[in-house]
Amino acid sequence: MGEYLVRCMGCGGVQPPHALNCQNDDSLLRTEYFTKRLITRDDLPGLWKFYDWLPVKKTLPGSGEKPVTYRSEGIARELGLENLYISFSGYWPERGAKMTTCSFKDLEAPPTVERMVERKDDQILVVASAGNTARAFAQAASAAHIPLILVVPPTALDRLWISQRPSDSICVISVKGDYTEAIDFAARLAARSRFVGEGGARNVARRDGMGVVMLDGVLSMKSLPEHYFQAIGSGTGGIAAWEASIRLIEDGRFGQHLPKLHLSQNSPCAPIFYAWTGSMMVAGRCPEGMYDDVLYNRKPPYSVKGGVKEALEETHGEVYGISNKEARLSQKIFEEAEDIDIVPAAAVAVAALQKAVRSGTVEKKDFILLNITGGGVSRAKEELDMFMLKCDIEVEPSALSSALPSPSDNDLLAEIFEILGRRS
Repeated sequence: MGEYLVRCMGCGGVQPPHALNCQNDDSLLRTEYFTKRLITRDDLPGLWKFYDWLPVKKTLPGSGEKPVTYRSEGIARELGLENLYISFSGYWPERGAKMTTCSFKDLEAPPTVERMVERKDDQILVVASAGNTARAFAQAASAAHIPLILVVPPTALDRLWISQRPSDSICVISVKGDYTEAIDFAARLAARSRFVGEGGARNVARRDGMGVVMLDGVLSMKSLPEHYFQAIGSGTGGIAAWEASIRLIEDGRFGQHLPKLHLSQNSPCAPIFYAWTGSMMVAGRCPEGMYDDVLYNRKPPYSVKGGVKEALEETHGEVYGISNKEARLSQKIFEEAEDIDIVPAAAVAVAALQKAVRSGTVEKKDFILLNITGGGVSRAKEELDMFMLKCDIEVEPSALSSALPSPSDNDLLAEIFEILGRRS
């Protein structure tokens, strides 16, 4: 039950079960599960139904909803597609979707937090986020009753709402910069004693949690899709879909061909799009003016072994640059056709699908899985109690930057421990 190895995609060596990096090279690690067939545990709720393909030894009670996959009629009719399936991560009671953070980040957090709990080393988890990830980890950490440090840019503060009363052991730090500067600060904090980073794209629990989108999709479609569409920031979701597809091919019951990855970013702030297409990055003050700034990551895991570039190469994939205007129009079309609100990032994926249809890259009868990575926010805010997480500490991007602890560093760390101690 839930047994696995963690292997480096570069050197091929087996790594410790909770490792985030290989000591020999910079490649991503990947889980190898002893169970080679996709098994659903009907006695377990939500994403835990796929327990045998999650890198945990047990489930995390009170956390772990899964997406809902359904065959589209509305937007499929608009686009002239016969076999369009939608994976919806969000709040949509009529469809049975109960992800109250309204984001597919809800798939990453529970297995990552459970894996953290299983380490039993009494460390404090540090998570950087542009908003959606913070909500998911706040709910999972509250369910697990573990301390959590959320590091966010100021633009994310109004997104820090959750539908359950947050744990007292959550500290929110706002870094006066963008998401990348929040990531950098979180990494420096995680390097200090008593703290540990969740690892981002390097954490196999995050990727395998997101891979549930593909697992749930094939159960509805009865086969692997020919095309997979998703909007990306770091591209980790694209890697997760690719890795899940490899496992499903090894299963043998769902087809022998990898789905073509169709990944999309919000131009002009689209590093992966420019890297993949060889285009020149347009100058600008990213992420300012983006339709959804959660899609901007200056340092994605692109060229590393097992990263985004390899996933695109192996699947003969494509990357789309979607303008604000295109995303805005696609969001309106989708919401009217499917009768549910979606987040702006998901609209970027819809716009990419529209482009693929117009260009003939996908055809009428092709089997397509569209990942709507967030939706139902309006419904959730109308129907559920909401709790806002408040900023506890504001810091400059350069905080904790000295190699040796300085008096100001010690003051900041003391303030963090005081906040956590005061609330515990």
